[in-house]
Amino acid sequence: MNKKQKKVLQRIIISFLCILLFAFIPVEGYVEFVLYMIPYLIIGYDILKKAIKGIMNKQVFDENFLMAVATVGAIALGDYKEGVAVMLFYQIGELFQSYAVGKSRRNISDLMDIRPDYANIEREDGKEEKVDPDEVEIGSIIIVKPGEKVPIDGMIIEGKTSLNTSALTGESVPREVNVGDEVISGCVNLTGLLKIETTKEFGESTVSKILDLVENASSKKSKSENFISKFAKYYTPAVCYGAVALAICPPIVNQLFLNASPQWGEWIFRALTFLVISCPCALVISIPLSFFAGIGGASHEGVLVKGSNYLETLSQTKYVVFDKTGTMTQGVFEVNDIHHSTINNDQLLEYAALAESYSTHPISKSLQRAYAKEIDKSRIGHVEEVSGKGVIANVDNKEIAVGNDKLMNQLHIDYHDCHSVGTIVHVAIDGEYVGHILISDTMKPNAKKAIEELKSIGMKKTIMLTGDMNNIALQVAHDLGIDEVYSELLPSDKVDKVEEILRNKEDKEKVAFVGDGINDAPVLSRADIGIAMGALGSDAAIEAADIVLMDDDPLKIAKAIKISKKCIRIVYQNIYFAIGVKLICLVLGAMGIANMWVAIFADVGVMVIAVLNAIRALYVKKL
Repeated sequence: MNKKQKKVLQRIIISFLCILLFAFIPVEGYVEFVLYMIPYLIIGYDILKKAIKGIMNKQVFDENFLMAVATVGAIALGDYKEGVAVMLFYQIGELFQSYAVGKSRRNISDLMDIRPDYANIEREDGKEEKVDPDEVEIGSIIIVKPGEKVPIDGMIIEGKTSLNTSALTGESVPREVNVGDEVISGCVNLTGLLKIETTKEFGESTVSKILDLVENASSKKSKSENFISKFAKYYTPAVCYGAVALAICPPIVNQLFLNASPQWGEWIFRALTFLVISCPCALVISIPLSFFAGIGGASHEGVLVKGSNYLETLSQTKYVVFDKTGTMTQGVFEVNDIHHSTINNDQLLEYAALAESYSTHPISKSLQRAYAKEIDKSRIGHVEEVSGKGVIANVDNKEIAVGNDKLMNQLHIDYHDCHSVGTIVHVAIDGEYVGHILISDTMKPNAKKAIEELKSIGMKKTIMLTGDMNNIALQVAHDLGIDEVYSELLPSDKVDKVEEILRNKEDKEKVAFVGDGINDAPVLSRADIGIAMGALGSDAAIEAADIVLMDDDPLKIAKAIKISKKCIRIVYQNIYFAIGVKLICLVLGAMGIANMWVAIFADVGVMVIAVLNAIRALYVKKL
């Protein structure tokens, strides 16, 4: 509880004690009025001040105005206890709401507590200096000790350690890093001392972009929030005019047309009760708080949502469209097998790795990783790269041809086809075919489970779009259980395919596209909701997508949809509950059945219940 909340609590206690004390003092008239004005002003002076300020600024119709008019009116009619009690319970509700919102903000702040306070920079003389992260330039050497946060993105030039990435990904498994590895800001160094050469300024680093994303998420309002804003804009003036009509019209009708007593006091008191009941606090506070808590809960699970509008759209998703490489597969090619080898398998792999050693192509890198030995460049002579086909190199004075079937056809070398799914690398030595190497991408560990989860929560269809060959795409889709697959697509073809899906769906159904956020930017933007995978440290992903999954886990797609559905469910619960209770109490108040105590429940009680319900959106661990 902060200082402001403690002061309000002290005022509540003092006012409550005063009311109890004055209830046992047998006084009437002006003395009673003066006595009850003491607790009223102690507890309500700030509300009166805000109401007067709102009137002066021509922003009359808000909850402060409603409370001021209702309580001042009750006191003017001689109902001192009711007037003070309404203000007292209203302040109790406001204190509770303030504490609940503050707790929600603190929880979210703790979950996203990744902003570094300082950076240890190494000066040219070797001395260490603690500086503000904003002062560190690109290319500077920073030192990160065990227990400290990595303040800025960079590359390790000295040391090795385990990094805790849970603040970014929601996962507690440490990540092992060594010299040459890239590290991103926001991770916590667990074990060893690191020296890092910075590759970005603090303002462009991952931690800054994530914090900016979360902090600005509330600026993008959902349809539900916009509805409540518009509702309150018209609702509050309407009930104020309704209260005036309730206070004036029945007495006039009684006196002029029914020849009965006008009962001005009775009808004014009903109008004041009507005003207290009508206060829209429960809706105005709980709906934004529900979305705020939902975004915070998602952040804790490594799901960054750029605004409550995207959270609402995600809850309506019925079609999930995937990219393949880097999304459902690792995007890391590995040697899986060697077929039809006429020489020793290790020797065939060695020749292929040496021949491909000057290439930076992913296939070449996979051959070198499988060889797992240092490349002896002295054994390699002339190297000729044949575009789109492969490599011809001189290794140990032998002509080694490594490539696809097009290269074999060009060299007029007979080769064996492979029936396995993957990339086939044929190898020939001095014009003689010696076998081929099967290289394939590997599935992500949770990819199949992710598709199962999506189907279990009601997705109509899962679709995969890829630029890979048809046989590879069909095999991946079959293994994962994806409903439809479209292969050999260019980026523009993916956009066309998503537009076709958008045309054929029903109006209220939404289409989500899940990609790596870099080469899929056009289709990420075209879908109803763009979800970036493989986004840990990727600027392009954070910029292009509406939702970013920070730990590269496709299982989090279903998790994100579950979070969005829970949040929207809570939002509508609060809307129906608050409006329903208020409408019933407004009718009862107008009929004279509901008194000021019912009005207090309809205002403060409903607000407290709605706020408690809204905070449930923060807890998503078990979804």
